[in-house]
Amino acid sequence: MSRLDDRYNLADRADRTNHVAAAAAAAPGAVQGRVAHRLEVHGTVQGVGFRPFVYRLATSLGLDGWVRNDDGRVVVEAAGPPHALATLASRLRTDAPALARVRDVHVTELAGATAHPRPRSGFQVATSAHRSTASTASTASTASTAATGVREVPADVATCPACLAELFDPADRRHRYPFVNCTDCGPRATIVDTLPYDRARTTMSAFPMCGDCAREYADPADRRLHAEPIACPRCGPRLAWWAPPPPVPTSGVDALAAAVAMIDSGGTVALKGLGGYQLVCDATNDEAVARLRTRKHRPTKPFAVMVASLDAARMLAHIDAVEAGLLTSAARPVVLLRRANDYTSASARAGTLAHAVGPGAGRLGLFLPATPLHHLLLADLGRPLVVTSGNVSGEPIAIDDDDARDRLAAVADGFLSHDRAIRSHYDDSVVRVVAGRGAMIRRARGYAPQPLRLPIGAGEPLLAVGAQLKHTFTLAEGTTAVVGPHTGELSQQPTMVAFERNLAHLCAMTGIAPRIIVHDPHPGYLSTAYALAHGAGRRIAVAHHHAHVASCAAEHAVTGPFIGVAYDGLGLGDDGTLWGGEVLVADLVSYRRVARFGRAPLPGGAAALRRPTRVALGYLFGLEPLTEPLTDDSGNERSRAADLELAAPFLDRLSDREVSVVSRMIARGVNCPVASSAGRLFDAAAALLGLCDEVTYEGEAAAALEAAALEAPAGVPTGDVELPWRIVRHTGLLVYDPRPTLRALLEGLHSHVAVGVLAARFHATIVAVTVALCTDIARRHRLRTVCLSGGVLHNQLLAGALPPALADAGLTPLLNEQVPAGDGGVSYGQAAVAAARLRED
Repeated sequence: MSRLDDRYNLADRADRTNHVAAAAAAAPGAVQGRVAHRLEVHGTVQGVGFRPFVYRLATSLGLDGWVRNDDGRVVVEAAGPPHALATLASRLRTDAPALARVRDVHVTELAGATAHPRPRSGFQVATSAHRSTASTASTASTASTAATGVREVPADVATCPACLAELFDPADRRHRYPFVNCTDCGPRATIVDTLPYDRARTTMSAFPMCGDCAREYADPADRRLHAEPIACPRCGPRLAWWAPPPPVPTSGVDALAAAVAMIDSGGTVALKGLGGYQLVCDATNDEAVARLRTRKHRPTKPFAVMVASLDAARMLAHIDAVEAGLLTSAARPVVLLRRANDYTSASARAGTLAHAVGPGAGRLGLFLPATPLHHLLLADLGRPLVVTSGNVSGEPIAIDDDDARDRLAAVADGFLSHDRAIRSHYDDSVVRVVAGRGAMIRRARGYAPQPLRLPIGAGEPLLAVGAQLKHTFTLAEGTTAVVGPHTGELSQQPTMVAFERNLAHLCAMTGIAPRIIVHDPHPGYLSTAYALAHGAGRRIAVAHHHAHVASCAAEHAVTGPFIGVAYDGLGLGDDGTLWGGEVLVADLVSYRRVARFGRAPLPGGAAALRRPTRVALGYLFGLEPLTEPLTDDSGNERSRAADLELAAPFLDRLSDREVSVVSRMIARGVNCPVASSAGRLFDAAAALLGLCDEVTYEGEAAAALEAAALEAPAGVPTGDVELPWRIVRHTGLLVYDPRPTLRALLEGLHSHVAVGVLAARFHATIVAVTVALCTDIARRHRLRTVCLSGGVLHNQLLAGALPPALADAGLTPLLNEQVPAGDGGVSYGQAAVAAARLRED
């Protein structure tokens, strides 16, 4: 079963034991008669219905006392028979609400009669205890922080079945109310100001409860007992519609009707969702989708599509049981799925997706509605909807109403907003399934900021600021790591502002006051610049590719030596060159590079990243010469002239000027940084096969190569259908020489082999090379565990083929699951390395 099919299981629960009941029963005074205990419950226990659960449990056991939120924990004081108190302590862990994650329960006896709740006084939910953020966050060693630990913030939760039934029940007072929620669902992290989680410390404080809501809130028999976002049409948030020109503000049901009409007529609506604005249009209308692409400056990257139900999703994609579990989970992520070959014959109600939704994409990102508002839109329109981030590509999602109208004025035809404020940027999460297990692509709404564990605790509170692209940050203290939500590309100023805003908010909520800042060594990263500017205390630099493989190792609790395979686009290496096709022998403290991919120049530097044809020219004209083959399946060596002759059809696609200029740049070494990058090799292969000459988003060429491979008749080939390859020993390292592989691609084209078949064989070749490198390193270093990470591992064909191939070779392969393999997981890896180094100091 996937560790992502239930977002409440994302944190490692290995520390759960059966000591609680025994401790309660063995506590002093645990004899026949009446005793009193104080129970402190740590973990994600606020905003998850925990106090109502304790109230009902304690009442059923006949106990007197109270339960309250106390800073970031839940505290219970209860009195009664010893056996009842032991049962209470045990069931706090075993029977906790589904949304809860109980990390620990501390039980102490209350001594003295005055400390006992009075006999037959009953049980109640008491007023929360709140310590100021300043007192808990000013230093990690204050008494309050020591007592409570890291305050865990609940993630947002999709609409539950009970609330959904009310939403569409004409007899219910919340019929078609777009903000219906209860203790089992609704906004959490996106509305919280600070803990303890009470209405007064959320953006719902602006909405005083009406009499009916107040009665439900206080009724022990009601599922809305202490549901902090509780609301109804009389007292809760209201929708508002705004569309220029001229703006005619509309509210309530009329606002929703205006938005439905706009989408139905082919327009784009900026909708205020849980974690920010989203851009919504009809996914079956080619003109509407194409227009959104133009306005959003997103010419080719596939859009996510929201559908009303799992049945509707099955009309568009192949969905297995694990994928279905992810789609219907409380997190409601976007799930990357294999397109159904016959999806164009779907029923009229499901609609035929516009070609512009994902031109050329082999996979489709689908998700189900996360809020009542999304449910209403889908019900009223009766067709799939494109639902994408409310931003211009590269910027963070908009959350403030004025900012949204300013930034999205040229993108949206109208704005469907509401008057409940959003505190932090939380985009939609994106996941996939590999080898029957869920794996994160983008960690945001529904998952963040749920804590993860570090296998080695951080001796001092720290902040890991991550990389430049797919940016996240991580706050860590002890064994708890809180990975912030995906914010985007830090090179954009709005993204930097969003990063600093989210960081300040999570520091305040968790109580973590970092004393150490951890960063990438790359001097050009804005995250590094932030660390240098703000790290008044100690700073720790963690190499980019070490952070990648450490992120995989740490989430699987691997601390000892392992083989780390880091395949990504680019990252600064120890030798001053750009790395990206690396095999390391590492632990969480240090690493040693033992193998790599062959180096090739990137003509024009950053310009080459936008034009894969330049990358291919770099391989054709400047691939490093390698000798001393360790293994050689390439046949006889041929000259570079022969390679260029084979490449003539590719070169003919380019202008003579480009080929001439680039070849001279390479010969003279002018603005041609060299890179040993797996990601760039995928770019070169895509360009040589004619699949992608220019890219508009990171990873587009590799995605095109994977999509072509998916169309190969035989699927993902292995064994004797791989392309030629060789490994040499060079300057003390094992080096994969890609020249025979690229030459074979050109020979295949010359022989009219289908592009899809060649693309599939290229993937099989990278698998074979990786297995060969890892088995040699495993033998030499007596290692078995292989941690696979880096953005190239977001390629599902590669990620699906590598683990079984490595396992067949007697190795133990591991992939990222809880954090992205790409740069979105770097901050967690940085935190894991820094924590391990602190223990060594």
